[in-house]
Amino acid sequence: MVKLVKIFINGFGNIGRRLATYLDLDKEIDLIGIAKYNTDVRAKEAISKGYNIYIPKNLKKSFEDKKIQYAGYIEDGVRQSDLIIDAAKEGLGYENKQKIYLPMDKKAIFQGGEKREGKFSVADMIHNSRVNYDKAKLKHYVIQGSCNVSGMGRIIEPLIENFGDSISRFDVTLIRRWADLEDSKEVKDSIEWDAHPHHQDDVKDFLPKVNLYVEAFKVPSRMMHVHQMLIRFKNRVTSKDKILEIFQKEFGVAILKSSQGTAEVRKKAMDLGFIHGDTNMVHIHENLLRIQDDTLKLVYSDDQTGMVIPENHLLIQSMVSQKTRSEALQHTDLLFDMTKRKAILQDAFK
Repeated sequence: MVKLVKIFINGFGNIGRRLATYLDLDKEIDLIGIAKYNTDVRAKEAISKGYNIYIPKNLKKSFEDKKIQYAGYIEDGVRQSDLIIDAAKEGLGYENKQKIYLPMDKKAIFQGGEKREGKFSVADMIHNSRVNYDKAKLKHYVIQGSCNVSGMGRIIEPLIENFGDSISRFDVTLIRRWADLEDSKEVKDSIEWDAHPHHQDDVKDFLPKVNLYVEAFKVPSRMMHVHQMLIRFKNRVTSKDKILEIFQKEFGVAILKSSQGTAEVRKKAMDLGFIHGDTNMVHIHENLLRIQDDTLKLVYSDDQTGMVIPENHLLIQSMVSQKTRSEALQHTDLLFDMTKRKAILQDAFK
């Protein structure tokens, strides 16, 4: 019989609540509970789903005044667990590690907003299941790459495996959504850019030899990110059919023929009843794939917060269960219905 992995989710925002949904369904995982840092509507949502809530000690009175039941303090949830998924507010990961995880000698997964370098580094590697799944097996602390970074790994690694030194460079323009659907913050009528996007260094962390250049722009939308990737070859590019054949076999990559925009894809996922309205994938838009002499142009959208959820699940299996990658992919596929939903989505946009 498979030993249950005890998991605690430190945070219940966009990522934490999605992770809780799936981990609670996984028969190989014992979800100890989730951490809540305020008494908002999400606390009642967590209780309605049967999750144990753990809170900061200084908020005891606030939760009791609102008659919100809790199972203990955050430290109690951590103490019971084999691994913590840190899904707290961006930037709190370092503090949580120093004050809680390290003293208790607990393994932890941090999300893409945390630091990989410098004084506030939380881990010495960034995970991408397509590239370095096995490397995480010996680690106590790992950063799960952001959706943008995870998406680039899913696209770049298959191309490197198939064409290797025939590719001279990758130029990627990230067109990022301003906020998630669930966020209350204002979406400004402005296009903004990052002069030094962290995504380039993050990808180079697990693909150090790739010749990569990244630009990032933030646009007034809540519906996914779009990446435009120009892949420069040393000679003429192979056929369009060969490129599509490579990605048709890839886990978590859908090829959509007729889609015209990110909102259309997101709304289709909601209409199809996908959990949280997520596809958990990147979507190559076939109608924008171009080949010209030595250049391949790929345009794909990625499912922002939804895409890193199966990535976290795969990382749990590497760090704690220590399954082979093929075993982990099989288990994640069964839990998330990735292959089935990929086929459904591709049929919807055929």
